Amino acid sequence: MRIDRFLFFIRLVKSRTLAQAVIDEGHVRIDGRRVEKSSDEVRAGSIIALPLRGQVRILRVVALPTRRGPASEAGACYEEVGIDERKPAT
Repeated sequence: MRIDRFLFFIRLVKSRTLAQAVIDEGHVRIDGRRVEKSSDEVRAGSIIALPLRGQVRILRVVALPTRRGPASEAGACYEEVGIDERKPAT
């Protein structure tokens, strides 16, 4: 599944356009590898690190969502591995 679509489906961003903007900043990583394009693939078991709202969030993908459903359904697709309160490097 595309990273921008995944972030939208699990309700971390309000639109795919906003997800693409976060990715284009260059701070998103999948399994330690910098994400170059919004179309980079996410798989179950992947670790995603991204800056959101002044924090760096680290997520483990548990399952790939099939739709943008309610928050309870979205929350079942990932688990929070950690949150870093520091600002991301620019």
